[in-house]
Amino acid sequence: MTTLKLYDSGIVMRTMAAVVFLTFTFLWIYHFQADVLAYAQHVFSDGQTHYNRLVGALLITAILQVVQLVVYAVLRLQARLHVLTYYPSLVLLALLDAICPSAGGQSSLSLWWLLLVPLTVVWLFAVKYASQMSRFDRKTSLQPVFSNFMWTNLLVLSLMMLGVTLTANTNAVFHYRARVETRLLQQRFADALQVGAKSLETDASLTMLRAYALARQGELGESLFQYPVAGSSADLLPLTGSQSRLLRYPQDSLFRQLGALPRKGMTTAVYLDRLLRYGQATPLVADYLLCGQLVDRDLDAFARTLPLYYEVPDTLHPEASTLPRHYREALTLYTHLRSHPVLEYHDAVSDEDYANLQELESQYRDPRERHIRVKENYQGSYWYYYEYARQ
Repeated sequence: MTTLKLYDSGIVMRTMAAVVFLTFTFLWIYHFQADVLAYAQHVFSDGQTHYNRLVGALLITAILQVVQLVVYAVLRLQARLHVLTYYPSLVLLALLDAICPSAGGQSSLSLWWLLLVPLTVVWLFAVKYASQMSRFDRKTSLQPVFSNFMWTNLLVLSLMMLGVTLTANTNAVFHYRARVETRLLQQRFADALQVGAKSLETDASLTMLRAYALARQGELGESLFQYPVAGSSADLLPLTGSQSRLLRYPQDSLFRQLGALPRKGMTTAVYLDRLLRYGQATPLVADYLLCGQLVDRDLDAFARTLPLYYEVPDTLHPEASTLPRHYREALTLYTHLRSHPVLEYHDAVSDEDYANLQELESQYRDPRERHIRVKENYQGSYWYYYEYARQ
């Protein structure tokens, strides 16, 4: 009975460690790293192969488990600090993220060596200690399964897994971009817009991707400023002079939705102008042009351009307005800011909302407090973007 108890105790500990490792590794790769790995494979294969999320997670997890079994066969750490045999597998898991290129095409592998060498030295000393103390393993195994012996192993394994998470590429915007492009490739535009929707972190490329997803759903003028906006009108498309770049979504697919492929060296303004001038533009182009003017805060250009593509109701029939939300907000703002507007627009609801905004602003002399209060009530409107978004 004693022999059976000792054997079962070691088996339970090693089985639990394996379950924890396999669960962590699979979920880490499947949920957190899937889109980044898809981008990495796209870069390294020059777009010739595609990453499968489930197959990739299963395959990588299986390989890392095999590595652990090989290390275990060599070290024979059956009980005391058995989880040290998972160190090489977890290092490989962390390095997998380190070799993945960032949005600029570079990896962080060089920085990793600064950590890898001292950590490996510590691991080797720990392995030596565990091997020398292995003569006490039989006595240790006499303890109950859920003992300090068990929890020590799980604690060490948890610390190593924590190390993986701390050394990972946790750039939120980069992960958002990779995930959004995955959804775009799957034609899941509504799902793409949910990625990072509650985060204030963004960059010009993420703004471009969201603008494209909104345009494909016919909601660009309705919802663009409900997300944080970075960059200028030039950055709404990945062209010359733009900060925006696609990771793996085909540029040709994007431009064909607008009407035609751009010529080399074209800027966003020239490209949109050519599409409209030569009759190649799809209905998406008008919203790109108008929203670009709003992003640049060029209300005068917006007021001149809007009637070319949208019917603007007169003041006698404001109820006939079918203008997208941000266009109504921009026209209301323009009408109030200009003493002699080229286009005067009045809508009862918009006028009342804007009057409420002005009243709210007048209640706070401190600019910081005013900003906070306006943000609480008007974030997501064009009014907030125009006056506060870049402060």
